[in-house]
Amino acid sequence: MTAALAGVVAEAAQRSVPPESTQQAVGYPSLFVLVVLGALVPVVPTGALVSSAAVVAFHQGSPFSLLWVFLVAAFAAFLGDMGLYWLGERGLRSRGGSRWLRRLRERAAPERLAQARARLEEHGVTVLVLSRLVPAGRVPVMLACLLARVPAVRFARGDLPACLAWAATYQVIGVVGGSLFARPWEGVVAAVLLTLAVGAVPTLRRRLR
Repeated sequence: MTAALAGVVAEAAQRSVPPESTQQAVGYPSLFVLVVLGALVPVVPTGALVSSAAVVAFHQGSPFSLLWVFLVAAFAAFLGDMGLYWLGERGLRSRGGSRWLRRLRERAAPERLAQARARLEEHGVTVLVLSRLVPAGRVPVMLACLLARVPAVRFARGDLPACLAWAATYQVIGVVGGSLFARPWEGVVAAVLLTLAVGAVPTLRRRLR
């Protein structure tokens, strides 16, 4: 699956780097929608998307392109997180729960949820910053906040810097990948493979255990 995704991205990027006007008209809205979707449905590799967009922006040669990638990715991640948190709160208030809340519970391993609740009690919502940088760490911490009845406003205060740090981290991965290769598609493939490999670490650790 990883190789197939990398191949698709490489084929699309190999054709040409679109001019900045085209990237603004198509690339940024697409990035925004996909990152929001990935925050709501945690199966979309949003980190790989941000890194790939950063590679393309890097080869545009304009610092404003990288700035736009950062701002769009961070805002989309924040909006998606708040939307998912709101849906989770609705599930807690309803008698039968909700499918969003059930999916959060299914995706949060019991041991990771216990760790998240302990860290939340110790550090408060600041733990959100680290949770977004650790692969598969966002959902357990969000669920812990929901179960602890953390108000949405307080959650937002911790989630905003978390989304900014997340967008900056994956953008740096994209810039590094873009700077190592002369052709954009090579940098995109490197960024995608690296982000997917990092995201697969928690799953491999659980299987080894």
